[in-house]
Amino acid sequence: MTPATKIGLSIAVATGLYAISYGALGVAAGLSLWQVMALSLLMFTGGSQFAFIGVLSGGGTPGAAFGAATLLGVRNAVYGMQVKAMLKPRGWKKLVAAQVTIDESTATAAGQQDPEEQKRGFWVAGIGVYVLWNIFTVVGALLGDALGDPKAWGLDGAAVAAFLGLLWPRLKGGESIAIASVCALATVLAIPMVPPGVPILVAALIAGVWGYFGKGPATEGLEPDIEPHTSREDHS
Repeated sequence: MTPATKIGLSIAVATGLYAISYGALGVAAGLSLWQVMALSLLMFTGGSQFAFIGVLSGGGTPGAAFGAATLLGVRNAVYGMQVKAMLKPRGWKKLVAAQVTIDESTATAAGQQDPEEQKRGFWVAGIGVYVLWNIFTVVGALLGDALGDPKAWGLDGAAVAAFLGLLWPRLKGGESIAIASVCALATVLAIPMVPPGVPILVAALIAGVWGYFGKGPATEGLEPDIEPHTSREDHS
């Protein structure tokens, strides 16, 4: 089993288990079992799904819930461009890749240096999360309150811990550490002021603006260590 496969499987388990809370909250918000299942099968983006049921449980209209979910799903379009450049999927794989392009699969792929490992990590994490997310959605919807508060099980922190585990080894350069620190601070400050899921969009916007207007790409420390084919005289 390769490193990318191990990471992908661990991410799939950690994220899939969190769907228990989504299933339980979805039914509590007034959705039927089939509606909760349909959102996981078709929408399949945790932040958007939680936003959808959050608006409904707060008394919002289905239109408002759909708008909130769509806003949070915008980031997946950005991921899609990165995944297309990394994996170059063709034919029917494009459709499957589009469905399983989420935070977890993109992060797992981006965390690998070898192109084959990037592909392996993406598919293992993406398909693994998809399968387990849908399974545990049903579990949560059927058992509901019998399971208690999912946070008491630490499921809300499992996915976050997995992300930090993927991110930390990639922060090798000064600029990447600075961007991560600023984005983390912005996220913390935004949490009390905006709906759940939006802080990550704020952080993404800051990172994008930094990378665009910076002196170079905001990928220092995130690329493979490849020695440039230049002589010492080129740097004088």
